[in-house]
Amino acid sequence: MPPQHKKWQLAPAAPADHLARFPDLHPVVAQLLFGRGITDPVAAARFLACEDAAADPFALAGMAEAVARVRQALAHGEQIVVYGDFDVDGVTATALCLQVLRALGGHPAAHIPHRIEEGYGLNNQTLARLASDGVRLIITVDCGVRSVEEIAHANSLGMDVVVTDHHSVGPQLPPAAAVVDPKRPDNSAPIARLAGVGVAYKLAQALLRLEAEEPIAPSPVQLEPVDLVDFVALGTVADLVPLVGENRTLVHEGLALINCMGRPGIAALCRQAGLSAGQIDTMAIGYALGPRLNAAGRLAHAEISLQLLDSTSQEGACTLAAQLDRLNRQRQQLTQSTQQKARDLAVAGADGTPLLFAADAAFPAGIVGLVASRLVDEFYRPAVVVEIGEDVSHGSARSIPEFHMTRALDRCADLLIRHGGHAAAAGFAVRNEDLDTLADRLRRLAVEELSEIDLAPTLEVDLEADLSSMSWELQRQLARLEPCGMGNPQPLFLTGGVRLLDRRRVGDGGRHLKLTLSDGEMVWDGIAFRQGETAPCLGDRVDLVYHLEVNEWNGSRRLQLNVQDVRPSDPSPPRPWPGNGTTRPAERAA
Repeated sequence: MPPQHKKWQLAPAAPADHLARFPDLHPVVAQLLFGRGITDPVAAARFLACEDAAADPFALAGMAEAVARVRQALAHGEQIVVYGDFDVDGVTATALCLQVLRALGGHPAAHIPHRIEEGYGLNNQTLARLASDGVRLIITVDCGVRSVEEIAHANSLGMDVVVTDHHSVGPQLPPAAAVVDPKRPDNSAPIARLAGVGVAYKLAQALLRLEAEEPIAPSPVQLEPVDLVDFVALGTVADLVPLVGENRTLVHEGLALINCMGRPGIAALCRQAGLSAGQIDTMAIGYALGPRLNAAGRLAHAEISLQLLDSTSQEGACTLAAQLDRLNRQRQQLTQSTQQKARDLAVAGADGTPLLFAADAAFPAGIVGLVASRLVDEFYRPAVVVEIGEDVSHGSARSIPEFHMTRALDRCADLLIRHGGHAAAAGFAVRNEDLDTLADRLRRLAVEELSEIDLAPTLEVDLEADLSSMSWELQRQLARLEPCGMGNPQPLFLTGGVRLLDRRRVGDGGRHLKLTLSDGEMVWDGIAFRQGETAPCLGDRVDLVYHLEVNEWNGSRRLQLNVQDVRPSDPSPPRPWPGNGTTRPAERAA
């Protein structure tokens, strides 16, 4: 099964009257706004300033009941436990809830399950222990919406549960005191696709608003919702939810707070990753901070990450950040070795079906999700990677837009002990005797849905441009589209007929490709990650799809092309694009 080619989908060009409405913007930026559905100058101004209005937290179904039950517990001094998850989203949501409950006069505890010993979500043995410890209210974050039996069990032990979650809702809501989830079909207004930490933040907003109106805390509350947005930024970006609307505004505000380096734990983590104030953006979260926070839950216990985020001690935070860095290096090594074995098993067992399935007792439970993601990236097929346990196996599934993974698992529910997740990512537990049957059924479902589709990843190209238009002035205006991420991707350009002056394979055994390119006027550096094998296939002229980015090295800042795909040049003439020929090349060094 060879790695898949990529499709290039060029966005429609904006009409001339659209460009005329934005005379103060670079025509490329006006085109980018059009491609994002932003055609009104007022809406554009809000978007570029990251000032999308925040939704009323009480628009979320179940929020009023959740706030009432939490305030009751605070007023009566009940013991509260925040029950989280072991990924960045769950850990940041746990830390956020702890801080707001303390600010309101509570003395909450936290429980994050051990990935191997307890698994994802609520666990009946853990619930029994919490009940025996006198806990009367559990607040879930980033989990719980499908824990029908477990919450019924908690109720039988004398505990109430308030669920805050963002995963897909099952056939029935759990019997909780309140269930807050943006995916509930009965929400009274359209709600952003919040991360788990985003839902926890909406609960915090609602609690602090009502506290201002009807105080119950023993002393004035010094916390504001804006004090918590650094947690929201970390969890939202790491969980790959769309950076549109309120999510984008929260991440923008959260990045500003992180770059102030005021929270000891986050500041220590940034320093450990070699990041200084002003350097933390969505890429830094996705590739430096997020993986370190996730490493604890994958290889040890996510309590380490929670302690870091909750730390008030600079010295303690530095120790914890260093521990996370060591765990992340171990995680990288383990992922690489596991990936090759899973790849071999998945390809050998595919038998022509458009779903990859690999299971082995040697697969570490904390790595299977990463490995499944790597398989999807390489082959553009749904992928399931399973750690075979003694009696029960635990799997992680990743998918493509054409195949809704959680719905597929719903159709296998009779074989599963539990499951849940999103369209693109899900997890499950299955008895070993049902594992082969599960693999066969998932393969059949994939054949039903995907066999008639040409499966290939699509690069959504924003516009076709000349290299002469790539300038520092354009880069400065492109920065106004930040923060970029899921739902608001970094602008992607296409340029055809570029002269290829030099190519060489670099890094990690020649896995990457370093390019020297020219449009006849200027020479450009390009880097194409994980595309080293394409080097022999390229001629003297190439077509390429790329991001414009700033490369900082040894105190020098230069523009370069981050090439997402490159192929031998298409001889057809280039399409016109907005602003073609209006921007002269600028000096690339600054």
